[in-house]
Amino acid sequence: MSELVPKPVPVPSAVALPYWEGLQRGEFCVQRCAACGTLRHYPRLLCRECFSDAVDWQAISGEGHIHSYTVAHYAYHPGFAAELPYTLVTIELTVGLRALGRWLGAEVPQIGAPVRMVLVPGEPYPTLSFAPA
Repeated sequence: MSELVPKPVPVPSAVALPYWEGLQRGEFCVQRCAACGTLRHYPRLLCRECFSDAVDWQAISGEGHIHSYTVAHYAYHPGFAAELPYTLVTIELTVGLRALGRWLGAEVPQIGAPVRMVLVPGEPYPTLSFAPA
């Protein structure tokens, strides 16, 4: 009999902590450069446009369309082995950023199809996921 392995738990860095706290509140928060206004996701220390480290956080809708997808047949962590296969989608968000999340649709994802964000409850943080809009 195989032993269940717990899923990995994110350990937020100081730079990314507001992103994870936003998910706990039910919000998808991205960084906004306080110097030039450029949005960025995934969280990072410096703005790619002006190299400022001044940052604000902004909640976005999580709406967009499918840019690409992949089906995972190999568990890169033993905690995900019981869920194989699962589908990950890269989303082109309406704000011009991209995000990666689990696919919750019953059908095969279609490139260009509209999606909406869904936060799947989890501890200590929800999982960013996407479903058909």
